[in-house]
Amino acid sequence: MGGGTDMSTELTSILNTLKTFTAEKLLSALVLLCVSLLVIKLVMRILTKLLEGPRFDQRMQKYILSAVRVLLYIRAALIVADSLGIPISSLLALFSVLGLAISLAVKDVLGNVAGGLVILFAKPFQIGDYIETDAGSGTVAAIDLTYTQLDTADGLRLMIPNSVLSDNKITNYTQLGTRRIDHAVSASYDDAIQDVRAACLQAVAMTPNILEDPAPMVIVSKYGDSSIEYRVRCWSRVEFYWDANYALLENI
Repeated sequence: MGGGTDMSTELTSILNTLKTFTAEKLLSALVLLCVSLLVIKLVMRILTKLLEGPRFDQRMQKYILSAVRVLLYIRAALIVADSLGIPISSLLALFSVLGLAISLAVKDVLGNVAGGLVILFAKPFQIGDYIETDAGSGTVAAIDLTYTQLDTADGLRLMIPNSVLSDNKITNYTQLGTRRIDHAVSASYDDAIQDVRAACLQAVAMTPNILEDPAPMVIVSKYGDSSIEYRVRCWSRVEFYWDANYALLENI
């Protein structure tokens, strides 16, 4: 009740002020508005220059510039309103109520925007990286303020809310440039360990796009009831991982 009465009083105060406008006041406010717009344009040019460079990517530059521009326009509007005699406190109270109403209506969107800002500044991945998340895995196709788009291996596009990504674990398979191939191989107890190891290493040597450093290795991982399990481990560049992975399996 009290909040509604206060808001009605503030709105009435603004309307009463509008009735007192004169041509002189309007002309003065118009000049002030033009000066404010010129200052905003100058500030945005300077800020654009400061944000150029590798430290901020294009998406981050865009969002920072948009946020600063909105704040400057709001500041200019308040300055012009003050020159017209409109109570700033009344305007701020009105904006506060409207802002609260909007934030409650779009709280999920705001959560995604906050997550998007975390991703843009922390940079856990970038476009082209292959990542695994609780919501799905795929190659990053786009990063927006609200959603991140992933292209899956089976030709699907996932739209994952940024709030989900920022609150959960993300595995980036691309960022370090290399990825380990790991295959399990079973062999009979009748086969000597050194012979199985030699055969597996020969299969590795036959496979293209396997790195020599780190060196490939074959280890005994488990003794089963009727066979011994080995692990064949080697490394490949990320861009060749899947081809090398399946080629090695075939060669083994």
